[in-house]
Amino acid sequence: MQRTTSDSDSPSHSRLSKKRRLLLLFLALFHLSGLLSSVDALMSSRTAQGSIAWLVSLNTMPYVAVPAYWIFGRSRFQGYVISRQSTDNELAAKHQLKTSSVDPFIRDETLAISQLDAVERLAKMPFLTGNQPELLIDGSQSFASIFAGIRAAEEYVLVQFYIVRDDELGRQLQQLLIDKARAGVKVYFLYDEIGSYRLPHQYIRALRTAGVDIRPFQSTKGPGNRFQLNFRNHRKIVIADGQFGWLGGLNVGDEYLGQDPRYGAWRDTHLKLTGPAVQALQLSFVEDWFWSTDSLPALQWQAQAAASGDAAVLILPSGPADRFETASLLIQHAIHSAKQRFWISSPYFVPDEGTLAALKLAALRGVDVRVLIPERTDNVLVTHAAYAFIGPLLDAGVSIYRYQQGFLHAKSFIVDQQLAAVGTINLDNRSFRLNFEITALVLDDAFVQNLAVQFQHDFARSRQMNLTELQAQPWWHRVFARAAHLLAPIL
Repeated sequence: MQRTTSDSDSPSHSRLSKKRRLLLLFLALFHLSGLLSSVDALMSSRTAQGSIAWLVSLNTMPYVAVPAYWIFGRSRFQGYVISRQSTDNELAAKHQLKTSSVDPFIRDETLAISQLDAVERLAKMPFLTGNQPELLIDGSQSFASIFAGIRAAEEYVLVQFYIVRDDELGRQLQQLLIDKARAGVKVYFLYDEIGSYRLPHQYIRALRTAGVDIRPFQSTKGPGNRFQLNFRNHRKIVIADGQFGWLGGLNVGDEYLGQDPRYGAWRDTHLKLTGPAVQALQLSFVEDWFWSTDSLPALQWQAQAAASGDAAVLILPSGPADRFETASLLIQHAIHSAKQRFWISSPYFVPDEGTLAALKLAALRGVDVRVLIPERTDNVLVTHAAYAFIGPLLDAGVSIYRYQQGFLHAKSFIVDQQLAAVGTINLDNRSFRLNFEITALVLDDAFVQNLAVQFQHDFARSRQMNLTELQAQPWWHRVFARAAHLLAPIL
């Protein structure tokens, strides 16, 4: 008797069963990957909120969360070695000799301010005396100073920016560096490939053809960083002959001159340094260059005092390769050290819990705490997330000012009458934990006063927020602010 072929024995059913098994295997592998990734997130995430968010998403939505985690999730930059924090690598050994010339300029211990000791330990670098700091306001003044310094360079120029654009300002810098390279001046140019992702190859090729050594930072270099897009080198540094240095908030693009109608007037702060502290600034550049190229440029390491001025300056690089959360600890320590005033400006205001607590506690202690932020940012989530933080701060006595005349991009702060800082740190998780940043801390009465005057000008161009304004917001705005607040760790 002939047996009838059942549906279960048919070739089509066999193929379907095979597809189902493959699908189940695929799903099982994703869930296993989610479980293993959640262990990594549990052990490596720097905040409890971040750990919880990744643990939940990796185990409930692994198909989306696993790729996202390995591209954006990790907060440790693997492989980058900071020479100031290590004693057993080639870079550290060489720079221990090269930076010995700054020893005569180390701040006299008899003049030490106790609150600054922790900052020096955090930086593993001392305050150096004999410096002349010059406050630079906005793009026109800052780039006029930078370009003049590059033109005057005789031996070498070091250039590092997060964003470089192929526009009018970018081409001015390009031509200036080409001219210097053709004149025999060594030019080393480092850019962040993520921040400068729109920079065309023709721009880079023209510089290389002229003899400029231009390199990307390579934030994905190393087996542990291959898929990471979350780390950025946010530093902005220019150095001429090891004697003059510039750092601050300005990148290279026409918008930083106020020429982009999307942003309007651009308010920023930069700093020119002359003196021994430039050697510390140069060390930060060389560390980044060494990571990117595995080579050390031949530079001038003989510190010289400025012709005038005797400010004490500490250069504090920070980033995801640090042992501690350097940027966040710096801001918190500065706030806790304040006795009369703490004024700070930042284009992005999504601070962590430690910084929020420090701001509220300082205001409750009677410190004049003022936070200067733009009316609108270039990130809608950041703009609205700030509203979730502002209410409790206002209630504690913190003054919040929103800049009205264009886009505020300055990153600076003042502690009492004695300390001022200019750098690249924003008040957000990215600057605190994911970006490579740099800050100059200045002990100089005249410089602090100059920066305080600029703060006063900015306050006069701002509106001060109040609790009534927040209470008048519609319910949907408050809901959106709280939802944006949940994303604070990744903003």
